[in-house]
Amino acid sequence: MPRGEKSSYTDKQKRRAEHIEEGYKKRGVPAREAESRAWATVNKSDGGGKKSGSGRGKTRRSRSYKKGGKRGGAASAARPRAARSASARKAARTRKRNRSR
Repeated sequence: MPRGEKSSYTDKQKRRAEHIEEGYKKRGVPAREAESRAWATVNKSDGGGKKSGSGRGKTRRSRSYKKGGKRGGAASAARPRAARSASARKAARTRKRNRSR
């Protein structure tokens, strides 16, 4: 199979790569780079291309991009209430200042 051929990927993997690629393009990443990053992300999370079928490939592992919400917040929760409140006020001031520009 030649490099770059996508026939071994499932339709779901192809859709995911397309969606990820669109996100990169919206952020200003060049088209070829966006496509490359999108397929790298799919490969990282799924372990490469797979066809559906019983017993083929490895089971899906916990994806790195799904862990963020579960792990986040511990550092913030450990800070005192006054410090969290001060950060929130500072952020509000920054948003207000940026809105007026």
